[in-house]
Amino acid sequence: MLGLMINDREKQEIEYLLKREMDEILFDLKDSRIDHIVKRAMDERYKILFSLFKRFASHKECLKYMKTAAKKETY
Repeated sequence: MLGLMINDREKQEIEYLLKREMDEILFDLKDSRIDHIVKRAMDERYKILFSLFKRFASHKECLKYMKTAAKKETY
């Protein structure tokens, strides 16, 4: 296990970067031109980013980025 000490400004920056990356992945997952295998890798990356995001963000913010069965695209 690793520890990390950051200030509020750094926390906000990490949240912003994670949100931006997750938004981009969610947008790309809807693109029908992207191959099934690539989408699976993107989904795995999203799961990792979301697990990091949960450590920094509030419960309300996490709810916005949770992937539900209705949101999931079939690839």
